[in-house]
Amino acid sequence: MKTNVYESAVMINAALDDEQIEVVISRIKEAISNNGGEIREMENWGRKRLAYVVKKSKVGYYVIFRIDAPSSIVAKLERFYSLDEHILRFLTIKLDSDAIEHLEKQKSKSLLENDNAEAKQDAPAAEFDESPREFDK
Repeated sequence: MKTNVYESAVMINAALDDEQIEVVISRIKEAISNNGGEIREMENWGRKRLAYVVKKSKVGYYVIFRIDAPSSIVAKLERFYSLDEHILRFLTIKLDSDAIEHLEKQKSKSLLENDNAEAKQDAPAAEFDESPREFDK
């Protein structure tokens, strides 16, 4: 069976406790795996202020799932999302090869930047030279 790469963004009610949010996220993961999907990556953006009120909420908790799954999963997932009272909004899109390539480049770039930042922290600090310079005279 042919699988595609999908990105599913979910906004959970931020009024829930952290434990309740984790339960909702684990139920989403379970729904994905039960319907033949495999989670590639999950980005947990956390609580964000909304531009406008959504279902009487001013704050939402965002989670982004990137999954490998058959096309039949989209309808099943969106039905699951709409039936869950804690999920305020959702959007599932199919990623094309350009989007996947861009995400991979972005991921490798961020890993490289993290490695460089760690290397700078490990490097000894440069000594400060207090000798007078031309412009100090």
